[in-house]
Amino acid sequence: MRKPVKPELLAPAGNMEKLRMALLYGADAVYLGGKLFGLRAFANNFSLEEMREAVAFAHRLHKRVYVTVNIFAHNEDINALPDYLRSVRETGADALLISDMGVWSVAREVIPNMPIHVSTQANTTNWAAVKAWEDLGASRVVLARELSFAEMQEIAGKTEVELEAFVHGAMCISYSGRCWLSSYLTGRDGNRGACAQVCRWEFGLVEKNRTGQVYEVAEDERGAYIMNSKDLCLLPYLPRLIEAGICSFKIEGRMKTAYRNA
Repeated sequence: MRKPVKPELLAPAGNMEKLRMALLYGADAVYLGGKLFGLRAFANNFSLEEMREAVAFAHRLHKRVYVTVNIFAHNEDINALPDYLRSVRETGADALLISDMGVWSVAREVIPNMPIHVSTQANTTNWAAVKAWEDLGASRVVLARELSFAEMQEIAGKTEVELEAFVHGAMCISYSGRCWLSSYLTGRDGNRGACAQVCRWEFGLVEKNRTGQVYEVAEDERGAYIMNSKDLCLLPYLPRLIEAGICSFKIEGRMKTAYRNA
């Protein structure tokens, strides 16, 4: 069983302002996306030059920057991937976040010494999967949100790799963030960074023999919601996460303002 350690506080950085605020107000590290291959295509994100500036700022404070390369890549994504990965490495970023095995394979080939964290999109829910990623050379595994404290603790007891968990922010309705609803209804693929957040829309219930009649299922002062989950808030449970072996507490929110993440 690994000993509890003081966890890293990992905050989102949708742009330079958010990055500066997160690091100046206590975050130990931030995660951000470039203009390609990340799951928040509608955040401002960082050009390579901005990424270099962000990394330099963080390193002056003795803090870290992780870059998301966590889309589920299609064939047309692969050709541009090697040059992009080399460019990210040259910014001085501390690690990549990857979910797709193809992207992982390309990264291991072209930037073999770059630390890689396994994204929550990889749906890692058991110690055998964590051990497999560890054997492949992962520096850290971001666990699926669906795990219990007991499951996390068992994983920590059977592996050595660093473990990260979300502690605050939005909860996707689909398993560990893998969702096709946006793609189906809007043509915007959430698994490639273009989610329309359909699960936050207002829906009504329609019975096929009663054309034109829409029934609200649940309602508050803002409207009716069927699929929406409340945002995650594990603040009361942080000691249990430490006991379970989590070394990094991750806040969701690259699309939120600097004020909501400060």
